[in-house]
Amino acid sequence: MKTIRCAIFLLILTYGVPLSLVTAGFPARAQAADAADIVRKSQAAFFEAGKDLQARIKMTLTTREGQRRLRELTLLRKNGPSGEQKYFIYFHGPADVAGTTFMVYKYPNRDDDRWLFIPAINLVNRIAARDSRSSFVGSDFTYEDISGRDIVADTHTLLKEEEMNGRKVYLVESKPKSPAEYARKLAWIDQTTFLPLKEESYDIQGALYKVFTADEINSPENGAATREIQGLPTVMKRTMADVKTGHKTEVVFERVQYNVGIGDDLFSERYLRRPPEKWIK
Repeated sequence: MKTIRCAIFLLILTYGVPLSLVTAGFPARAQAADAADIVRKSQAAFFEAGKDLQARIKMTLTTREGQRRLRELTLLRKNGPSGEQKYFIYFHGPADVAGTTFMVYKYPNRDDDRWLFIPAINLVNRIAARDSRSSFVGSDFTYEDISGRDIVADTHTLLKEEEMNGRKVYLVESKPKSPAEYARKLAWIDQTTFLPLKEESYDIQGALYKVFTADEINSPENGAATREIQGLPTVMKRTMADVKTGHKTEVVFERVQYNVGIGDDLFSERYLRRPPEKWIK
């Protein structure tokens, strides 16, 4: 690459060749690389902050008519040494989902392993990879929205840089390489924190059908309190809205702690049925 740059520089100095001509063909490849890197950093900021994470969460499901259902859960996440991750989610309520647990083993560049324990029937169900696009326990979030999507599964393009709510953002378009939940996704990514501020998902007909928004961000750069998040920018409130049905799901992080020392032994089928109280209280 250094040799190519030197050659371009000599052409410009010696023959006065316009830069736009000698660099034709390079911007598109550079832009694609930059876009993938932006998405990679965004995934790291949103799904991988800290060595591990413990959070108490309230999830509110709201219909078009305004009917609401509240769910309370604990989210535990641990990062592995080679890019893999493990997730453990325990539902405290309401009664119809209390005791339900969800576990994910996420791997780089291959399908995740997912398990769901349903206490009403005392059954641990292995969730197929294709079900990653299914609704997560009736919410507007999919399983993939909870644990993330492989960067290489999509082609990413940086469309432009702009401002959103006083923040400088990258606008990135992602298109799946094989059939996915969406045919096209637009993401507005904060240039400072790399957290996604907004995402729009479009179907194969080009119609907008789902919108994600980061409604509250707790981060040092905007002067917010950081005691519970240890200086790591965190989306404390997020919403996923189904444009077609009018249904939406709001998720609020009430207690967040990073680097709490979660052990690998937690992420087992044994603890799906009987999770340790110290981690889910």
